Amino acid sequence: MIDGPFESQQAVKRPLIYRQFLWTRLTHWVWAVAIFFLLLSGLQIFNAHPTLYLGKQSGFGFSNEVLAMGAEDGPAGPVGYTRILGMHFNTTGVLGLSVVDDTPTNRGFPAWATIPSYQDLGTGRVVHFFFAWVLVITLAGWLVGSLFNGHLRRDLAPRGADLRALPGDIVNHLKFRFHHTRDYNTLQKLAYGGILFVVLPLLILTGLAMSPTMDAVVPFLVDALGGRQTARTIHFCMMLLIVGFFLVHMVMILAAGPLNELRSIITGWYRLDPSFGSHDAEKAEK
Repeated sequence: MIDGPFESQQAVKRPLIYRQFLWTRLTHWVWAVAIFFLLLSGLQIFNAHPTLYLGKQSGFGFSNEVLAMGAEDGPAGPVGYTRILGMHFNTTGVLGLSVVDDTPTNRGFPAWATIPSYQDLGTGRVVHFFFAWVLVITLAGWLVGSLFNGHLRRDLAPRGADLRALPGDIVNHLKFRFHHTRDYNTLQKLAYGGILFVVLPLLILTGLAMSPTMDAVVPFLVDALGGRQTARTIHFCMMLLIVGFFLVHMVMILAAGPLNELRSIITGWYRLDPSFGSHDAEKAEK
């Protein structure tokens, strides 16, 4: 067992620094809640027509389908399927055909993955649109706050040294070898920047393009995105990227030390590695 004096020495060698501003932490948790409800209500909306296309309209007499979920009759009864770019997969029990109240039901995503769990397009749209505006307003507020407090320039903008360090950073992540410093590493900057400045803006723009009201206000937006059906497909793909980011984000938090990472995003304080402690503590004071 480690005794008290040794623990004190370790605490001195591994200082706590204030890493996350209050505004960054607040927006992080608002985004987490908003994206949760957006995802599950979005799948509810998708279930109303679980097929994606490219172009300005869905295919009638021509094929522009890129993804479809549904059910069809098989030798032993109904079979759920997912069709991606013409490739057919049996997804019975999860996608296309799932069990609702002990009854096999034809629906894209299962009940546990949607809000509400039962099929209700109207409620799904109300929930989705409310949290969509929460996301938009919070993202705009975060951008303004990050410009004023320097978070964007100091912590997220990649520099030449970051790009040169990218190969080594990839190797470290593959080996689950992490350095606890004040600064984000290169992969973090690229991942956060990609989500904040590419994925979320595309998610918002394609969402607006699917709205008839916004189509009247900004008529060129739909054409710029390749048509309403293409916008819907891009919207769905951006959702998949956010889900993928979340899963990788959770794995990295668990691998890097969940208590330290959670303390940082809840209280703002982050414990550094001994070898980086003095240098980063000095930077944090400047």
